[in-house]
Amino acid sequence: MGKGKGGKDKGGGKGKVKGKGKDKGKGGKGKGGKGKGGKGGKGKAKAKVVIEPHRFAGVFVSKGKDDSLVTRNLVPGESVYGEKRLAAEAEEGEEKVEYRVWNPFRSKLGAGIVGGIEQMPVKPGAKVLYLGGASGTTVSHVSDMIGPEGVVYAVEFSHRSGRDLTNMAKRRPNVVPIVEDARQPQRYRMLVGMVDVIFSDVAQPDQARIVTHNASFFLKNDGWVVISIKANCVDSTAAPEAVFASEVDKLRKDGCKPKEQLTLEPYHRDHALVVAVYRASKKKKKDE
Repeated sequence: MGKGKGGKDKGGGKGKVKGKGKDKGKGGKGKGGKGKGGKGGKGKAKAKVVIEPHRFAGVFVSKGKDDSLVTRNLVPGESVYGEKRLAAEAEEGEEKVEYRVWNPFRSKLGAGIVGGIEQMPVKPGAKVLYLGGASGTTVSHVSDMIGPEGVVYAVEFSHRSGRDLTNMAKRRPNVVPIVEDARQPQRYRMLVGMVDVIFSDVAQPDQARIVTHNASFFLKNDGWVVISIKANCVDSTAAPEAVFASEVDKLRKDGCKPKEQLTLEPYHRDHALVVAVYRASKKKKKDE
């Protein structure tokens, strides 16, 4: 019995400790309040965010405690997928410019840029056909990169993702959402004009065929193809390197001249980004 009572006392002791924990929690909330005040301070410090242009036009790097890849927000004051926004003073001193942080873990194209890809055909004023637009995470950054002069045609087969994509496009005049199967480009041929670049992220086994089929409809000669290849989607039994090599070979057979291949580790496992030129003209070949 005595032991039992002792147990109860111990239990009471624990209860007291828990109570203290609650108090601490409350104190924590108070500190959080101070933290919010601190955020206000950060608001003032936001002007000190150093934004430097990246070597690719339309992309920027924010320098600070941790450097991050950013794009200039086409719709200031709005996040697309809950990403962080940074405000920086413009040169004149009056007008504020807003940037959105681009997370390479959530975007194959972002991972490629952070990973040090050599060429980036997606640039201000470019016309882009984006296959596999999903909810529009990367599409929104492409929209920022190409600016109001460019246009991105985003094709997504899933109606669920397509709904998010369409809602995002309502605020961005340079995004044309197309909820359609990328295997059948003839279905959306009336919506899409000739483009400079096709970016593809449609994790499908026949991705190379899908891309070149779309290229035959919409991509101009000497246009660019940027493909994100997910190895285990094409062939889960083969080694990733072998899969990438065979996909590049398929592209080569269909008139794409591969320029570079880049792994997307550590951001995306067993993924590679391949950049190629479509129907490269003879002149260009001589220059090289």
